[in-house]
Amino acid sequence: MNGFMFTNSDEAAINKKLPKELLLRIFSFLDVVTLCRCAQVSRSWNVLALDGSNWQRIDLFDFQRDIEGRVVENISKRCGGFLRKLSLRGCLGVGDSALRTFSQNCRNIELLSLNGCTKITDSTCNSLSKFCPKLKHLDLASCTSITNLSLKALSEGCPLLEQLNISWCDQVTKDGIQALVRCCPGLKGLFLKGCTQLEDEALKHIGAHCPELVTLNLQTCSQITDEGLITICRGCHRLQSLCVSGCANITDAILHALGQNCPRLRILEVARCSQLTDVGFTTLARVSVASTYCLSHCELITDDGIRHLGSGPCAHDRLEVIELDNCPLITDASLEHLKSCHSLDRIELYDCQQITRAGIKRLRTHLPNIKVHAYFAPVTPPPSVGGSRQRFCRCCVLL
Repeated sequence: MNGFMFTNSDEAAINKKLPKELLLRIFSFLDVVTLCRCAQVSRSWNVLALDGSNWQRIDLFDFQRDIEGRVVENISKRCGGFLRKLSLRGCLGVGDSALRTFSQNCRNIELLSLNGCTKITDSTCNSLSKFCPKLKHLDLASCTSITNLSLKALSEGCPLLEQLNISWCDQVTKDGIQALVRCCPGLKGLFLKGCTQLEDEALKHIGAHCPELVTLNLQTCSQITDEGLITICRGCHRLQSLCVSGCANITDAILHALGQNCPRLRILEVARCSQLTDVGFTTLARVSVASTYCLSHCELITDDGIRHLGSGPCAHDRLEVIELDNCPLITDASLEHLKSCHSLDRIELYDCQQITRAGIKRLRTHLPNIKVHAYFAPVTPPPSVGGSRQRFCRCCVLL
């Protein structure tokens, strides 16, 4: 087949032998780039390739991100009511005007990603609220001009919303969260990473109105405390994934509340929560069926805490990932406690200075396929006699 050329006669033969409906079905499996290429073959293929039914799912992230608003407008006019999923992630040139046209033309849109579209404002959410009542998933991460007005608009016009990502939208406060959750009872995923104005009051609204919540990300929401998170645990019994990394005010009380109220928890991320101790993890381990723990920088956790996590009711079969980097009290004994966790796929041990190569080697004899990420800094040499020169570890030199 080397050197084969697709000619007009070949294309004409295909058109004659295959009905339009079948050709459209074939085209429906093609990606954006291939459809655009097919559209250049002939007039008949141009019509087929650009038929709206072939453009129900569009992701421009891997295709072209430096598009202008008019491209989005043209796509919306061509796709119309066929379009269900659109990702404009990273398309910095797209603004409110183009998205208003899009909203008017694509009223059946269900999934929309505007992650990193930094030009958009509350005006876009007003358009979505007005024209897109079927919207279920919306990603507004890093759209830093978004305010409470956007959440109020979405609550009024998009009652079917199931997943919302407003990470790094740091103008959002409890008022916006309250408006959203009161009118969107089916919310299953809330990503609020970096929303630094959120306090416990916002979490109380979530706990009271989001019984279907499965995933909650509160990373670096540094003002929240045990009080707000306990409300979440008591009101969101279906919770499977919780990230509170960087929330330094929380204590073991959260681990107790999770153990008592969230039996479906699978992923727990508590990196840099330096007040958590073995006591809390011991309580959680008695009932937890979690598969992933991120405990980085939990500086008070010791081998005893890991012993309980590794011997929990389902740990032997379900524990898959545990991140322990920068946990200074962890030793090789922790690896011994984890050797019977047959599903353990990855363990992070960066800067665990009491972990040794011998300990890792022993772990691998029991779990030969495990991925171990560790770094062994060279031993710092003793100061030279009479010298006052400042010493740096290798990490500092690299930085």
